[in-house]
Amino acid sequence: MGLSAEQIREGLDFIGGSHPAMAAAIERVGYPEPRLRPTGYATLLRTIVGQQVSVAAAASVWNKLEALLGEDLPPHDLLAADFDALRACGLSRQKQGYARSLCELVVSGELDLDALPADDEEAIAELVKIKGIGRWSAEIYLLFAEGRPDIWPAGDLAVQVGLGKLLGLEERPSEKLTRELAEGWRPHRGAAAIFTWHCYNNPAL
Repeated sequence: MGLSAEQIREGLDFIGGSHPAMAAAIERVGYPEPRLRPTGYATLLRTIVGQQVSVAAAASVWNKLEALLGEDLPPHDLLAADFDALRACGLSRQKQGYARSLCELVVSGELDLDALPADDEEAIAELVKIKGIGRWSAEIYLLFAEGRPDIWPAGDLAVQVGLGKLLGLEERPSEKLTRELAEGWRPHRGAAAIFTWHCYNNPAL
């Protein structure tokens, strides 16, 4: 599971101890709630199902898939499912390709979600082998599901906007600058990322 409330608090207190602007922001808006997702295949499949559709639409597709394949959506069964049956659940040809890529890697053992590399960049490299899972999706999985404390999704628009608000920047920082600005926050950048989302639309800032 993801970072606990205690881990988030400890990480932000560490950052705030050497960064007055962050400390002031924490004082104004408080600590964010944890963002938790279960580890494993189903969370990544949900990521694929939810791409570029509303939350309600993704939930509808997921419910139909569960009705077709069973609650656990076993990867073997998804691979064996008929194209038209999956299409009727709402999975486009492209998303079926992504889902099958995930299932094939899991079934073959090429991707072991219970034993991803301890090094974050190596773990990201493993996850992006899945078609349809890019760096951002891999980072979100490692942060919200595995609770890796130093994940910093610098390419995320809300992280960039939230960081810009926190630091009083006139313009939204680029991905490169977003990465550079957080270098001193290692190894607690995951807590900082969750805090930037917390601040993204917060009227107190």
